[in-house]
Amino acid sequence: MWKKAKNKRNIDLKKKIYFTKDHENAIVEYANTSDNKIRTELYIKWIEPAFSEMVDKIVYTYKFTNLPNIDSLKEECKSWLTTILDKFDPEKKSKAFSYFSVITKNWFIHKVKKNSRSMKREVHLDDLSNSSSDYEKINSYLTIETSYEIDRENAEFWYFLWKEVKSWEKLKLKENEKKVLQAVKILFESADDIEIFNKKAIYLYIREITGLNTKQVVNNLNKMRLRYREWKKEWHQGKI
Repeated sequence: MWKKAKNKRNIDLKKKIYFTKDHENAIVEYANTSDNKIRTELYIKWIEPAFSEMVDKIVYTYKFTNLPNIDSLKEECKSWLTTILDKFDPEKKSKAFSYFSVITKNWFIHKVKKNSRSMKREVHLDDLSNSSSDYEKINSYLTIETSYEIDRENAEFWYFLWKEVKSWEKLKLKENEKKVLQAVKILFESADDIEIFNKKAIYLYIREITGLNTKQVVNNLNKMRLRYREWKKEWHQGKI
């Protein structure tokens, strides 16, 4: 009887440990090979099951279950994770589990914020009467916050900033500067899927991607910030 209880406990423990050293090694091997056949085999056998379990647990742990269409969102998140698999760099000494867990959590936080903004913009027309004051309410609800011109300016700003950031690769940078720059580029490329909502989140992302400590991240970001301020000054002066 004791042996049965022990075996059951071992089985339960194995179920809980869904991201093992084998899964970690599979992701490292995936990142280090360009052979599509090998990548497919690794993904099917090791990576997809781990990602699936990880997403489910993060959704449950952080109560993202309240999001509408959560099942579809979970599938969307897992699909997105496959697109950034090759961005994981094992040489930066960051654990794959930590790297993808942080990114997954923040992906869902972004969806929560996006859903919250959407709900605030909803107009419940059934609750409005036909009075003139209610027509004014409708107009105020339907006022678009950003015009075409503002959208275009924003698009141009981010386009030219992205070009500027990529140009920094040509500078003589120290090793840690290169790591932080690469992390910033990853955040840029994933801008539609994640949201940088405060400084702490930025540092957390970059720390996980680079494997550097917080002090190293801050020091190298400060160097980049100086370049950014110079570029932004020229942008506002119309020189770019």
